[in-house]
Amino acid sequence: MTEKKLIERGLAYPGTSLRYPFDPDMPVLFVGSRMFALFHANGDKPRVNLKTSPDEAWLQRESYPGSVLPGYHMNKKHWNTVLLDGSVPEPVVLEMLEASYRLVWAKLTRAERDAIE
Repeated sequence: MTEKKLIERGLAYPGTSLRYPFDPDMPVLFVGSRMFALFHANGDKPRVNLKTSPDEAWLQRESYPGSVLPGYHMNKKHWNTVLLDGSVPEPVVLEMLEASYRLVWAKLTRAERDAIE
């Protein structure tokens, strides 16, 4: 799974945009006014922070130790950092991306959701 492919998939969801609010080398996917995927690298290892439910966060970390970590510089209860090195199967990463989008979508205001729909 590459960062580019994940960004392309994320941009296919309704109301999404790609922004660079923190650094020109740190793309962030937003739905409306909220971010749901933050891409970054640690050395040459690409990774993405994705929102998740607390129970799922624990399960994902247990299922992929060393590849799914507590969210780097995020609320570790609600965010995971996923290494994009192939150690987590592509369908699982795509499922995590969609879950992140849906969790963030649910937290948008009704007005913001209505404007997107």
